Parts: sequence; structure tokens; C-alpha cells
Amino acid sequence: MTTLEAAERRAKRTVKETPAEKRDLRLSRALLWPALVVSLVLTQIPFLVTIYYSLQSWNLLRPADQEFVWFANYVTVFTGGDFIPSLISTVVITGTSVVLSVLFGLGIALLLDRKFHGQALARTLLITPFLVMPAAAALIWKWSILDANVGVLNWALGLVGIPEISWNTDLPLVTIIMVLTWQYTPFMMLIILAGLQSQSGEVLEAASVDGAGPIRTFVSMTLPHLRQYIEIAALLGSIMLLQVFDPIAIMTRGTGGTKTLSYLLYERAFVGLEVGEAAAYGVVTVIVTIIVASVALRTLFQIFATDGDK
Repeated sequence: MTTLEAAERRAKRTVKETPAEKRDLRLSRALLWPALVVSLVLTQIPFLVTIYYSLQSWNLLRPADQEFVWFANYVTVFTGGDFIPSLISTVVITGTSVVLSVLFGLGIALLLDRKFHGQALARTLLITPFLVMPAAAALIWKWSILDANVGVLNWALGLVGIPEISWNTDLPLVTIIMVLTWQYTPFMMLIILAGLQSQSGEVLEAASVDGAGPIRTFVSMTLPHLRQYIEIAALLGSIMLLQVFDPIAIMTRGTGGTKTLSYLLYERAFVGLEVGEAAAYGVVTVIVTIIVASVALRTLFQIFATDGDK
């Protein structure tokens, strides 16, 4: 810490707040309490109840046989053989979908970052997949696009001599990744497009005057400028994709390596009716999500801090 910074801190400590400033501070804090209380009630109390149930052996087929088994359900989670494959499936589906969504979002954003007739309409239509409800999107993909008999995709492949493919049963992992990529590409596109539009036009013009071609300008100037936007899009997309459930439940039912942690929790609770075990899976899933979110947010803060230093 420099001498000037130390002097500034001492000066701030010596400045006393006026009664009006203290009153305004108390009022602003009081206004936050209702939102804080509601947030605690809606998030922490259900989580505490979940922890309570995770310590019990409780099957809904035998509701009278409820008893405390303490950490036996957690032992089952880690030794039952389903947690690690589900974690791997979650990582594969999330990682692949995020990478493809970022690449397609970058390409579409580059196409939209220019003036042309119908630009506003094109942007609106390209955002549409992200606005469709996940359950509705999954049903459309399953029956209208990927159905082996009447699907549009098989009809198009048949025009070039490719035989019909049962996407939902033969290639379930590819199917889920396709749907998630289609749905989250607009989200990535919006963030990257905002980054493109924040780039200085004078800098690009100067590079053009100096003889830099489009490819050299993109690689040396545009891509480094977009780095923080791409990282933000990837981090936020990863957090959202960790919670994906609807396409898996509707299209593949967890078969073919698509049983993620979210679907595994649903399976234990509503198929096996094992409330205690399902609650243990839920607690572990929350912990994994918190770890991923913490790392993502810390990286996000570092990106902003680095950008602020520049």
C-alpha cells in the first residue's frame, strides 16, 4: 500500500457520517430485509428439509417404515454405481453443448454485426429458440423433426440417399446435444453480439488502413476483444445447462449415456419412490452445482477485475 492510499483511508475514517446519512443508510438496509427473508424462506428452508429427509430411509410404498439411517443414503450414492456415470454424462452433455453453442453463436453474431435489410426481424427470429419452453421444444424435436417415420430430418436425409435413423434410440446422446445446442445458441449469440458492437470502429478502420485483411483483423483484434464475452457466455451457459431436465425426460428417458444428475434424482424420487435416497442425491447435486457456480463466478469476477485494470 502506497503512502497516498494510506492517507486516503485515514481521511475516509475521519469523515463522520451526518445523521441524515445514517438514517438513509438504515432505511436502505431495512428495505432489503423483506427480499432477504423471502429468499431465505424459498431457498434455505427447502434445502434444510431435503437434508433432513436424506438422513432417513423412506420408501413411499412403505410409508410406515420411515426411520433414521443417518449417512447410509450418502454411502449408497457414492457406492451404488450410478453417481459417477451420471456425473460424467452431465459433464459431457454440458461441456459439448456449451462449446458448440459458443461456436455457432459466434458465427451468427458475426453475420448479424452488419447492416442489411430485415436485420431486426432476423435477430428476433434467431432469438426464438431460447424463448421456447424446454418441454415444448423437446416435444417438437422428438416428433416433428427426429421421428424415425415422419420426422423432417429423416425426410431431408432421404432426399440424398441416407437411410432413416432412429435418433432418440440409436443416438440419444447426439440427440440431446443437438437440442441443447439449438436452444442455447441464441443466448451465446446475444452476449457475443454485444461484445462485437462494443468494439471501436475507429480501431478496425485503422487496421484496415494499415493493410490488415479481414481474417488478420478478426484473429488479432476482434477475437481478443471478444475473449471476456465468450468466457462470460460459456460460464453462464454451463450453470444453466447443469440443470437441464426436460429434453432428457421427454426424448431419451436417460438412456444411452444421457442420465444426468438431474434425471437421476428424478428417477430415484418418482420411479423408485426412494425419498431418502433421492434427497441424498439432491444434496450432492446441489453441492456439485455450488462448486461449479463458485468457480464460475470467481472466474467471472477475475475477468471483470482484469478488464477494469486495463
